[in-house]
Amino acid sequence: MYSSATTPTPTASRPALRPPTAATGRPGPKPVPPAVRPTAPRGAEGRATDTRVVPTGRTALGPAGRTALGLRAPEAGLPGAGRMPLARQADGQVLRARRPGQPGGGLERIDPSALQTPAVRAALAGVSRICPAFTPRQVLREGSRHILVAGTIGRAPVVAKCLAPQAVRSEYFEQLVADFHHEVAVYRAFVRHRPPVRLPRLVAADHDRCVLVMERVPGRPAARERHPVNAPTPGEVRALLTAVRTLNLWRPPTDVFQQRLDYQVEIARYHSVGQLTDRDAGDLRGLLHGLGSTPLQLCHGDALLSNMLLAPSGPVLVDWEQAGWYLPGYDLAVLWSVLSGDTAARRQISQLAQSGGTLARDAFLVNLVLVLMREIRLYDVPGAGEEQRIMIRRLYDDAALARRAVRAAVGTR
Repeated sequence: MYSSATTPTPTASRPALRPPTAATGRPGPKPVPPAVRPTAPRGAEGRATDTRVVPTGRTALGPAGRTALGLRAPEAGLPGAGRMPLARQADGQVLRARRPGQPGGGLERIDPSALQTPAVRAALAGVSRICPAFTPRQVLREGSRHILVAGTIGRAPVVAKCLAPQAVRSEYFEQLVADFHHEVAVYRAFVRHRPPVRLPRLVAADHDRCVLVMERVPGRPAARERHPVNAPTPGEVRALLTAVRTLNLWRPPTDVFQQRLDYQVEIARYHSVGQLTDRDAGDLRGLLHGLGSTPLQLCHGDALLSNMLLAPSGPVLVDWEQAGWYLPGYDLAVLWSVLSGDTAARRQISQLAQSGGTLARDAFLVNLVLVLMREIRLYDVPGAGEEQRIMIRRLYDDAALARRAVRAAVGTR
């Protein structure tokens, strides 16, 4: 969906009428309005652009209770292991629910009350400067960091994404603006260098005012939460993994995109706050040293299921604020971290990570540890409820698996 999703901030809908019965002396039955499925709460994310976004199933990815990375999965039977808890509610929310089975690209009736809030009016004023023909139809999200409004330009459905006025007062304002500018630059780069995956077409952008207008693609999000309660079907997972891998194997000019993650800095940061032990940090640095000559890989950078639409023509990737060069396997590591309830999907991801050889496996493990450290930092906060505490425990279990895999990889060098 068009959410603003995923690395942590520095320190996630409509009714058809039945045909009338012919008048033959008595009226036909009254049409029964279809039930509207409530929109699932969105999870807290881990990016600076919109703080939104766990594992329930164990990671038995290989035979005999071991993962495909060579580690034994943690024991099952933890409290609440039968289902995955919901993540925290994001600061924004979908203001209109979508009917079950209806693609997300359709336009709902205009909601005057939602369009008249001061923040939305300010956002629409910015949109009208670059797209005078824009007609707002629906507020998709009104959060403290971003506002998304669906509308039309002529007959073309579009989505306008704006930096929320409240973001100006945020302590992370400079980072939010930098990420927004980066997303605008990425969409403009995709106009010149078209990627081999489907994404919304850029319509207009105002770099200075942080306004982005893009095509609205029909489809539904692969998930509405950062860590989904219900994973997509196996066929949908295969299609999503294929799209991600197609992007990762694409080789655009190296000067078009930036490196988005300084791995040494990230290791030092998690080490300084106690999330990584001295041995963990040393092992990761050892793997990094061996990856010094490994070519970087173009990654989406925020490959959450909520940032992927299942459209009739195939998966569509949205929310490109973190796109850039990473060590191989970063997108796979993000997907592995959020698909904890789907053992088969994790097995597929693990096999893909190892298909490129030892160096690709080591790069995936470095990415996986850092991604899990980020998720723990997002969720392990004071005041967590019971479900969140169970989720935190599973995150720690996954982190322990990843640490042992890193240790084993270091031992084989």
